Amino acid sequence: MMSRPTDIHLPLLDDRPREECGIVGISNVENASELSFLGLYALQHRGQEAAGICAGNGTRTKLYKELGLVSDVFDAERIASLPGNTSLGHVRYSTAGGGQRVNAQPIVVRYAEGDLAIVHNGNLTNARGMKRQLVEEGAIFQSSSDSEIIVHLIARSRHRTVEAQLRDALSFLEGAYSLILTVGDTMYAVRDPRGFRPLVLGELDGGHVVASETCALDIMGARYVRDIAPGELVRLEGGRATSLPGMHPETPAPCIFELVYFARPDSNLWGMSVDRARRSFGRQLAREHPVEGDCVIAVPDSANSAALGYSEESGIPYELGLLRNHYVGRTFIRPSQADRDFGARIKYNPVREVLAGQRVVVVDDSIVRGTTSTSLVKFIRGAGAAEVHFRVASPPVRFPCYYGIDMPSKEELMGARMSVDEIAADLGVDSLGYLSLDGLVEAVSEGGPFCSACFSGEYSAPLVDLEEKIENASQFDLAFQAPAGR
Repeated sequence: MMSRPTDIHLPLLDDRPREECGIVGISNVENASELSFLGLYALQHRGQEAAGICAGNGTRTKLYKELGLVSDVFDAERIASLPGNTSLGHVRYSTAGGGQRVNAQPIVVRYAEGDLAIVHNGNLTNARGMKRQLVEEGAIFQSSSDSEIIVHLIARSRHRTVEAQLRDALSFLEGAYSLILTVGDTMYAVRDPRGFRPLVLGELDGGHVVASETCALDIMGARYVRDIAPGELVRLEGGRATSLPGMHPETPAPCIFELVYFARPDSNLWGMSVDRARRSFGRQLAREHPVEGDCVIAVPDSANSAALGYSEESGIPYELGLLRNHYVGRTFIRPSQADRDFGARIKYNPVREVLAGQRVVVVDDSIVRGTTSTSLVKFIRGAGAAEVHFRVASPPVRFPCYYGIDMPSKEELMGARMSVDEIAADLGVDSLGYLSLDGLVEAVSEGGPFCSACFSGEYSAPLVDLEEKIENASQFDLAFQAPAGR
């Protein structure tokens, strides 16, 4: 394992961490763009910043992408303008590169063997150095996304076949990547050697579907076949799926935060039901941090399953004490600076009849910055709760993620700045309990080993760009140090 690096500041965006994107590929199925559209609908939770679909038959690929939700970007007319039996889809939230339209995916370029299209979920940890080298060699980049680096590496490979060029390009990459590419009618799917991000294979109507989660297969009526293995390269063509020599697999490190928060509860990841995994977290949490209470409530919706598990293990009744507004979008209302709870107030509402006079056990999946949690505790007390006991179905988040999740800087992470007792005082709760890292891993031990770097600080893939940035900053500081006095 690598040592814990000094942290680099990331932009303040939201209290919750955000996934970079969701991807889907349709091979050898009629009206493929319609299926990509359905798949992206199911994967909307993985990115709400931009959406894109490309489709084609043979050598030409048509593309449409725009900022916004899937339902805002696409309608029936737009989907009809993307004919073909091969299609890729992408929903994006940017962690590498900005949120401009130019960074939306799929990326489609002209290529010797026909149009090449690519969608990427993850984050390359050596992107800065690779991009600098490519630019020095004459490459011209159209976006600031690290995904475009892969396209340039393929185009510059001196190997003759597409598959050899792809393997050559992948050999230069570090970090997290689940990729789907098309060259003409041929599709390729690949996961990085550690398998940080999920990618599954399904069958439908004599063709195949590749997607970030099984919930995308379900909405299309596709049959789940298996996960794409870490380091595996799969070719999909003419209704046939062929596993090809790929990258040498490393020790598996699927992201455990996918099970904690990101993936939909109706998905299966790495052979496990996400809902059952979260219930297991909740049951273990109840064993580690029991408390006398009158009701268990969840911070909806991502903590619902964990709260049910806590209730099942503790015997404390589960109630709907917080309701979430699912229709919150951008608002023209500008709250005053004094209204620190505005964002939480328009998203959550307490049910007074459930909470008044009760000893309430609140279960959340994680605490990141803590601003939302602090507001929720105020709302619950304001609804008349006699006691508020906060339980978190994961350990304290103490370290940023560099493998495809947008996390705040270490200085902004509540778990890095404060002890558990200090966090409890800051939240204003009667008690606070986090699930231990050992308990988290043990609850889903059949799916491990996992990457838990955001909890432990143990990063399994090299953080090349980060280490270079730290080294450069250190050299800059040394160069400008004042000479010692005589």
